[in-house]
Amino acid sequence: MTGALRARGSRPGAPPPGIREEEWRDWRWQMRHRIRSAEALRAWIDPHEDELRAIEALSQRFHFVITPYYASLMDPDDPECPIRRQVVPRLAELHDPLGEPDPLREVEHSPVKNVIRVYPDRIAFCVNNECALYCRFCLRKRMVGEPSWSMRRRELEEALGWIETTPEIRDVLLTGGDPLVFTDDRLDWLLGRLRRIPHVEIVRLGTRLPVTLPFRVTEGLCRMLERHHPLWLNTHFNHPRELTPEAAEAVDRLSRAGIPVGNQSVLLRGINDDVHTMRALCEGLVRMRVRPYYCYQAQLLEGTAHFRVPVERGIELFHALRGRTSGFAIPRYVLDTPGGKVPLEYPYLRGREGDRVVVETWDGSLWREPNPLD
Repeated sequence: MTGALRARGSRPGAPPPGIREEEWRDWRWQMRHRIRSAEALRAWIDPHEDELRAIEALSQRFHFVITPYYASLMDPDDPECPIRRQVVPRLAELHDPLGEPDPLREVEHSPVKNVIRVYPDRIAFCVNNECALYCRFCLRKRMVGEPSWSMRRRELEEALGWIETTPEIRDVLLTGGDPLVFTDDRLDWLLGRLRRIPHVEIVRLGTRLPVTLPFRVTEGLCRMLERHHPLWLNTHFNHPRELTPEAAEAVDRLSRAGIPVGNQSVLLRGINDDVHTMRALCEGLVRMRVRPYYCYQAQLLEGTAHFRVPVERGIELFHALRGRTSGFAIPRYVLDTPGGKVPLEYPYLRGREGDRVVVETWDGSLWREPNPLD
């Protein structure tokens, strides 16, 4: 199947010629048939020379994996396609003098392996380091891979033991990697263990699978999740093209299971950093009953300079949305720092010192984020 055939074939998100509907909608089939090489990528797009060279140059630094479903959303002929740019390597990733492997200093905030504690009452619990695909701007690109369950069980038990002996923790975010990569049984076990800890009041799921592999959100998964309320879920749509009928079905199943769904996007240069695109994304999310929650300033992460925009541009963008769409359709624009998330607005935004933006974190500390103006 060539890129041209993909373009003339079925609509984005639907199975291409030669693949049966029942196979296409089987999330395990999607995981088994993920794209991992330039040769496999040619079945979906006509790769640009920059993309081909980048796949080779970056092969030892960060995994290149895409689900067939998400590949079907890419424009086969346009290297600047906003879906394609999120997951296909570019040589620009090699040129980032400011980027760091761990800009949020998560390792320093880990009281025990896989637990990140920035706030007194809540934690991020990294339950695996596998995703359905790997975004080029992934915050944890330093650690994503594909471990076996048997290698992780002991580490998960160690983290659960720490949570049990830390009564201040009332809110646990399951992240990774992606917790929905687990089978229903494995995730059921983990949620059950957390639910037996009296001081854990709510559990949140951070997952991009409703976007990148919506077939994972099955009726069986939702029936299992219903047994562990209160659950909240935040997903990660970045562009209106990701709002497919298949994604809407996944969100609807979660909503009918009583799980509130929010969205945390990232402001990405050339992908969603204009008013028209961001408004279409946010209004499309609301139509799907997904609350636009946060839009993050792109992190000072290695290999992502080509995605980052000046904070002032982001402020102007969200200012332009005010009054032009529903208030609850406008996410809060935030900068994540080693000291926590900071709204990029007064009084938290303190100004600029040369190429650095100065913000005040929740505990009164000042953080100076490198953010050169264009």
